[in-house]
Amino acid sequence: MTSSERFFSTDYFTARNRFRELVGTVSGRLETISIDAKGSKGEDLSIDIAWFGVATPRRVLLHSSGLHGVEGFAGSAIQLQLMNTLPTLSKDSALIIVHVLNPYGMAWLRRFNENNVDLNRNFLADESYNDVPPTYVQLDPFLNPQSPPASDLFTLKAGWLILRHGMPALKQAVVGGQYEYPKGLFFGGKRLQQGPEKYKSFLAQYLASAERIIAIDVHTGLGKYGEDTLLAEEKDYDTLHAMFGERVTPLDAEESPAYRIRGALNSVLPQAVPKATVFAITQEFGTYGPTKVLHALREENRWHHYGGGRLGHPTKQVLKETFYPQRETWRARVLQRGAELLDQAVSNL
Repeated sequence: MTSSERFFSTDYFTARNRFRELVGTVSGRLETISIDAKGSKGEDLSIDIAWFGVATPRRVLLHSSGLHGVEGFAGSAIQLQLMNTLPTLSKDSALIIVHVLNPYGMAWLRRFNENNVDLNRNFLADESYNDVPPTYVQLDPFLNPQSPPASDLFTLKAGWLILRHGMPALKQAVVGGQYEYPKGLFFGGKRLQQGPEKYKSFLAQYLASAERIIAIDVHTGLGKYGEDTLLAEEKDYDTLHAMFGERVTPLDAEESPAYRIRGALNSVLPQAVPKATVFAITQEFGTYGPTKVLHALREENRWHHYGGGRLGHPTKQVLKETFYPQRETWRARVLQRGAELLDQAVSNL
């Protein structure tokens, strides 16, 4: 069995079962956050959390996966690999591994949750759940056709829009988040969703003693194929660059493949644990180009809202491959870089 076969799973339920079993095998403490949404056969769904180290830590390494559902295969594999080679922690530290923050999305092969919400746009504090970029309003008929998936010259239309608006401005307008189109792509919701709300409560309850938190959240689909980019807030760039090296990129840098968003996951820790010093990094593994990624998201979204929505449809499999390439070289690179980043995080804890 190859390393990728040991750690990468074929579906959400396989990943969850392996995670739960391994936590017990390596003497971790398992916490489970259940949500109301169900799998395609009515199965229960949950956010599962493994805890290693002291119960009231001063220092915490927090590793999370699957905020964007279908992107969770890579993060889950890194986490299973991590539990096979657990690091040595200091007596005042804890390692907390959060497995699949959007279980509905991973189970149903969606990027979004049971309410079509992009959870990385949902963690707003005092801000209102409204606003939509003007360009998104103009592009809504193109981004969100109210019809089942069909061939409609997507690539040609996308190319014309890129020429008209420029890729940076277009990307920001489309994927930066919107709060007015509930069936549209990148919808941030109208309230904090059930999973995020319960997760925020978990953090506030169990990390009240924490003084220093290093948080790593794993994503896929952004950047060059098989390479990872480490995205950081501008205010933390110097510290994170010193910790993790040249791969660290400020979110607003010209060379960054990312974009500005509201309600990102990295904003929840200051909300939930305001006394802690938090250093948050997003590890993004590149897969395919932005036009292909957007097309896959668009067609799956059409199938979900205006088709049958069933799990076996080709749009689901295309989306899975888009965020979880099956090439052995890609999966090996994910495991390698996932382990290297965690080693660096432990040494800086």
